This record gives sequence, C-alpha cells and structure tokens, in this order.
Amino acid sequence: MTPQAPDTTPTQPSCRTFNQAAISVFQVMRSLPRRVMARASLLAATSLVVSVGVLVPQLSAQAATYVPPLPRSTATAYVVADATTGRILAARDMHGRLAPASTLKVLTALTALPHLAGSDTVKGTYAAAGVDGTKVGINPGQTYTAKQLFTAMMVMSGNDAAMTIGAGLGGLPRAISEMNAMATHLQAHDTVAHTTNGLDAPGQTSSAYDLAMMFRDGLASSRFRYYIALRSASFPLAQGKSYTIYTHDRLLNSYPGMLGGKNGYTIAANASYVGAASRNGHTIIVAVMRDVPNFWPEVTSLLNWGFAADGHVTTLGYLKSPLRN
Repeated sequence: MTPQAPDTTPTQPSCRTFNQAAISVFQVMRSLPRRVMARASLLAATSLVVSVGVLVPQLSAQAATYVPPLPRSTATAYVVADATTGRILAARDMHGRLAPASTLKVLTALTALPHLAGSDTVKGTYAAAGVDGTKVGINPGQTYTAKQLFTAMMVMSGNDAAMTIGAGLGGLPRAISEMNAMATHLQAHDTVAHTTNGLDAPGQTSSAYDLAMMFRDGLASSRFRYYIALRSASFPLAQGKSYTIYTHDRLLNSYPGMLGGKNGYTIAANASYVGAASRNGHTIIVAVMRDVPNFWPEVTSLLNWGFAADGHVTTLGYLKSPLRN
C-alpha cells in the first residue's frame, strides 16, 4: 500500500512559552517592596514585550493563517497545487502511472484546440457512434461544429465526441500521435495516450502530477476555460432536433469559485478527477486518481485545505512549464 503523504501542516507554536515568561516576571515583581514595584512595573512590562517580542508576532501570524490538518484521502494518488506559482502543496504517489479514464480528455482538448476553430466542421463516424461508455449521440454522416464537439466532450464526457474530434485531427492514429507529442511538450512524462477518450487501453497511463500540470496549462487558454465552465448546453440530434446536456462536474454547481474540472471512471481506472477553483487571488488545482466513485467530498476538502495552506506550508516541488518551441 502506498504510504500517505506526510502532513505538511506547519507546527503551531505553544502559548505556554509566553505564559511562563509572563508568570516569571510578575512573580519577581510581587516580591519587590511596594514603592520599588511601582517603579518597576513600567520597565517590567516593556521588558516582557521585548523578551517575547519574537513570539508575539509569530503567534498572531499563525493564528491568522492557521493551517488545518491535511484531509484524509482514499485516492491512490493525488496532488494539490497552486496554479499560479506551480507550487505543489501536498501529494501522494504523484508520479504513479495509472489509468486516467476520461481525465485524458484534458489532453485531447489541449491537443485539438489549437487545430480546430469553433466553426470548423467534422462528420460523425460509425466508429464514434458505436463506442462504449458515455455518449452524447453522434450520428454517422451528420456534420458537427468543433464547438459542439468540445462542448460534448468536456461538459458530459462524450466518448463519441472525443473520437469525432480525433477524426477532425486527421484520424485517430494521427490524433493520438499529436496527443503524445503534446504530452512531451508539456513535460507530462508519465502520460501515454492510446485513445482520445480515455477508455482503458493497454499501456495508457497518466499521473496525478501530469493531470494537474496539463490542467494548469489548460487554464491559460480562454477556450479551455470556457468549455470546463459550462454547466449545460444544447446538442444537436438528427432531423434538426436537439437536447440539453449537463455537466458531470458536481462541484461546478456547488463549490464557491469553481472554475471547472474533468472527471472519469472505468472499472480498471476507478474514479479520477482534476479541477480548479479560485478565491482571493489564489487558484488551487486538485487531481485524484484511482479513487472511490463518490470522491466529491474528498476533493472539496482538499480544495479547502489548499486555500488554507497556500503560502504557509513547505513546497514539495513544482509543476513544470511547457517546453519552449
């Protein structure tokens, strides 16, 4: 069993040091004659402040920035990081190579967005229509805009939409090659893609570190942020009909400051998730892999902890930036 990451919460200083110093000074004062004690009181008070001056600001600062204990996690691997600085605040087995499930669609989006404008069109295929798992309802031969496909892939995790995006990149073999090239560019060295939708495939892996790093790169794209923030959207059916699709990200509708995220689940991968929220100028990313299906309370706790801990715990490392072209 993978050991749990150590609690990076800083040790809170004890008030006993201050109390003992105060007691010692006032005990001495009480033993003095009354006239001497009156003159000594001002000096003693001043001396006390000077003697424990280092502790008083420390106590005040620590009280104002109290960091709670790191929440327990059922995930095999996770990362909590600051998206702005790339600082890793907490982690467990962050480079463990695990099946990513639909969180791999983050890489699909990062790969395809620079190549497909929202108005570009792609035709549905029989292969996409027949794919396993969650589907948005791609019809073979029907034309879709790239915007509709990105929406379906990121909002409701349509596996058929992800395959159709792959077709728009020149076919699945080329799309997968482009995805792996993008992973190399992002320095996501634990990630190997064999599908565009994240369905289990031999040798297909990612890590909590890579998911957090890729999601951080996505946050720099206004188009990526647009798609992950959608709570619902209309998707076309055959014969001019349409229906409303809804986000699979429960935190998007409930967590204050949530920017969005991508969840996934397969039998082999179990549950996975990567997402981010912003508060008071800080953006925290949480990635979990091989977790229980109802991981939402856990991710909520990790986000809360990240906001409390950011800037007040020892940095465990940094999320890398993409390679320069």
